[in-house]
Amino acid sequence: MSTTELSWYKSSYSSADGDNCVEVAMQPETVHIRDTKDTDLHPLTISPTAWAAFTAHAGAR
Repeated sequence: MSTTELSWYKSSYSSADGDNCVEVAMQPETVHIRDTKDTDLHPLTISPTAWAAFTAHAGAR
């Protein structure tokens, strides 16, 4: 599946003006993360386990 076919979701912490926006597309085996200002760049792809650890750490702050 190409990254253009994924369902991307914008971070709830992203501003309304489009600055500092991050989008995430979840798949069973991978989590794709991209900058909404440059969607042509290849997204960062990590495991669901790594994503869970990142969000747990970020939520603890």
